[in-house]
Amino acid sequence: MVTPPTPTRERILRAADQLAAETGLAAVSLDAIAARAGVSKGGLLYHFPSKARLMQALVEDHMALLDANLRAAAETAGPNAVIHCFLDHFLQERREHGCPPSGLLAAFAEDPQILAPVSEYQARFLDRIRSNATDPDLAVAAYLAVEALRAGELLNIVPLDEPSVVALVESLKARLRRT
Repeated sequence: MVTPPTPTRERILRAADQLAAETGLAAVSLDAIAARAGVSKGGLLYHFPSKARLMQALVEDHMALLDANLRAAAETAGPNAVIHCFLDHFLQERREHGCPPSGLLAAFAEDPQILAPVSEYQARFLDRIRSNATDPDLAVAAYLAVEALRAGELLNIVPLDEPSVVALVESLKARLRRT
């Protein structure tokens, strides 16, 4: 369940997100997050009683943002809008934040429950992709290609440079437009 946003909660989430992008969330302390957010550690703990709960909230926050973008795209566009929006969101995320820091893998390994909502979300999301796609198999393949890139980046094993990743995603988008 996603907790309704408050200004303080949002500042804490943004601070945690920024620090995670800089160094990886596993290496970030609650003290550093509180300082970046401009709140006391007690204030941070009021909203997030543990680092694990904060990480889970970050994951939920990212899913909610993606979901809002995808819903808007699906409502205003035609076939393949959901997968196109997902691919565009992936490229925008890379432009704004770069690759995910591999330190996130340590955080996920420390508490695998953080990813539990992701599995449920992905199942629902795949249903939305399929129902909106002119070629459901191609749309799912595009989705899985992006997820493979994300997983490989977490492990620091992607053999593609940034221009190659962008070219791959653009190629997938072009194929989807032709279906």
